[in-house]
Amino acid sequence: MSEVSQTLHTVEGRVISNKMDKTVTVLVERQIKHALYGKYLRRSTKLHAHDESNACKEGDLVRIAECRPLSKSKNWRVVEVVARAAE
Repeated sequence: MSEVSQTLHTVEGRVISNKMDKTVTVLVERQIKHALYGKYLRRSTKLHAHDESNACKEGDLVRIAECRPLSKSKNWRVVEVVARAAE
């Protein structure tokens, strides 16, 4: 069984920082519906993800998967780069 199929959760987000070594900061946006007014609101979360090969650049769209804790704030890893940033 592959490691990807055992993961609990995968999400897509945009890389907003790659200044750390083997770590990227990913902004994950989601839309929620307001309970009373029904308007859709945009919510975002910043996650640190492990990028073993330092392949991700700022602006890339990446798919990340939940994994065991790798550091104090890093428990996600980059599965694949979905789309490269426009140069």
